[in-house]
Amino acid sequence: MLFEGHACSGYKITVGDKTFLGSNEDAWRTTPHIWFEEAKLVGTYGAAFTGSRYDGENGYAPQSGMNEMGLAFERLASYHPKQEAFENRDKISNPTNYLKDILHSCASVEEVKAYISRFDHSYFIEDVFIYVDKSGKYLIVEPYTLTIGNDPSYVISNFCPSITSAEKATKLDRYRNGVEFLNNGIDTTLAFCTDLSDAMHVCRKKIGDGTLLSSVWDLRDGTVNLFFYHKYDTTIQFNLRDELKKGNHSIAIEKLFPQNPEFEQLSYFQTTKNNNWIAVYILGSAAIFLFSSIFFLLQYFRANKHTNYALLKLMLFPIGLVLFYCMYVLSSNVAVFYFPAPYQSPTNALVSLASYIPLLLLVLILPLLILNYRIFKEHCWSAFAFGLFTVNNLIYIGLIGLFQYWELFDIFN
Repeated sequence: MLFEGHACSGYKITVGDKTFLGSNEDAWRTTPHIWFEEAKLVGTYGAAFTGSRYDGENGYAPQSGMNEMGLAFERLASYHPKQEAFENRDKISNPTNYLKDILHSCASVEEVKAYISRFDHSYFIEDVFIYVDKSGKYLIVEPYTLTIGNDPSYVISNFCPSITSAEKATKLDRYRNGVEFLNNGIDTTLAFCTDLSDAMHVCRKKIGDGTLLSSVWDLRDGTVNLFFYHKYDTTIQFNLRDELKKGNHSIAIEKLFPQNPEFEQLSYFQTTKNNNWIAVYILGSAAIFLFSSIFFLLQYFRANKHTNYALLKLMLFPIGLVLFYCMYVLSSNVAVFYFPAPYQSPTNALVSLASYIPLLLLVLILPLLILNYRIFKEHCWSAFAFGLFTVNNLIYIGLIGLFQYWELFDIFN
């Protein structure tokens, strides 16, 4: 299965004694950082890392990185069917520190393979990794498989190579673009790697989001070139050894580059994941919809079925459940906000169907408001039932405003 949610891609190129690892981190986060960590103990190595997901007291979670010995890596989201965990291996309790420790401890892909083999690396069931050393060898780390290769060039994206056919892999544009680019020849100039990273980058139609950070790691010379938010006309270069002389430090990447209008648009785009007020509104709405659904169903069976608008109470039962599920999707699936409507989940048909709920609410809102007014005029419901129905309608109006802001009605575009 191909993983489309947080789409990432990467490549490695070796010509002579020069090896590059290119990494495209495609994410909706707005906090990309690069940081440098000195060697912790004698016999270990200093390293640089990039990442954008803050992991509390552990700092940022590494997405890519390189150490003083010219060992580099990239992490990509992927999918693998769950199997039995490895027995008699150490458990991974802190994934952020685990990934950092690999670069601090290892100098070659053989050492990485030996290090990872001590652990139950099926912990990373939704990830695939590539490690490359300056000899040009690479190690592909899947949840249940470790594979060393030594091809001059290699392209990787959001799938596990051991269980994915070439035909399926080429359905991913970013992967196919990388393979086709390299079919015309390979080179280890920065200009070539920049063009390759550009060819594999993502820029989605809705708000221009996609590749947050591209990094090109030179494993022989110990440098990294950064490209911010899929703009490849400007780069910042860091020398690992020079930066480690400054001690441990972290740099916010956004501040290093000129203002980027597309990134500004991403920064201002509000969802349940970056706006606490919206998150509370959606979760509160879910609670009210669930309560209302049960309440009006009980009201229908307890009351005289021939009273005014009794059938409406029955209808509010499925409406409440459907909207409760919609609130669940909006709270748990961030991709809904960024992909064009109707969002199609690669793994869950119900999530795909939920993409049509905003349009259903838009169709229902006027009849529901008319019924709300009539019930008010006729005083035919209890004060609590009428009040609860009114609260639901007010929530519907608020949701329609949010759905319009998120462009969830644009399902026919």
